Amino acid sequence: MKRKASAVWQGTGMEGNGALSSDSGVLNNTQYSFSTRFADGIGTNPEELIAAAHAGCFTMALSFQLSGAGFVPEKLETKAVLTMEKLDLGWTVTGIELNLEAIVPNIDNEKFMELAAAAKAGCPVSRLLNTEITMNAKLN
Repeated sequence: MKRKASAVWQGTGMEGNGALSSDSGVLNNTQYSFSTRFADGIGTNPEELIAAAHAGCFTMALSFQLSGAGFVPEKLETKAVLTMEKLDLGWTVTGIELNLEAIVPNIDNEKFMELAAAAKAGCPVSRLLNTEITMNAKLN
């Protein structure tokens, strides 16, 4: 399986701008720039897309973990917070925090936490990232 996306950039790093597209069409010349990456400009940025990918991957992985253990989630909601800091070697993603709220009938907290930890460790995006990944999980 292969997934594809592309980026086009015009101009300098600070004053230029770019567009991101994906084969699925979900991203279609979606704007990104210095201000969308390092300030509050309109558009997206690579780090936001990584956070979205991680939230989506982890949440789906947890759904598989739960269903494999005989539980059907009513709702899984994950917010991924990516932290990027300027280190001596340059801008670096230094961590991602997964904040999960879940409604899963008939499961106890211990089993839920075990399955959430397995999903965090087994999600392909988690395995891709070379950074600290933390998780806060709450069973409602």
